[in-house]
Amino acid sequence: MTNILDLVGRIFISLVFLLSGINKIGNYEGTIGWMESLGMPGIFLIPAIILEIGAPILIMIGYKVKISAALLSIFCIATAIIFHTDFSNQMQFVSFMKNIALAGGFLFLVINDTKKFSLESKLSK
Repeated sequence: MTNILDLVGRIFISLVFLLSGINKIGNYEGTIGWMESLGMPGIFLIPAIILEIGAPILIMIGYKVKISAALLSIFCIATAIIFHTDFSNQMQFVSFMKNIALAGGFLFLVINDTKKFSLESKLSK
């Protein structure tokens, strides 16, 4: 049961970022406009998309999970600080706290790594 829950947990925490990365591609110009309105150069959208799509896929399949989770944890903290610090807005406060919580979840993956249902587990045999 632990192995299944590990896999399900990795999929759940990763889906948020995978879908966000895909949505950024679908609304590329709008996302650049939003980022730039908050003082962030639009050129950072490309690495954000790569990270938001690549790292979740690696986490879901269980390959290079510690590195991917560490990068997403840092990304969550950075985006919380850059985009969600208007605490007078309840939604921004909630978004800030969700990003911090997700960063913590990714740190659990950094510390605990994956269980049996992972590509790295299969490759190490």
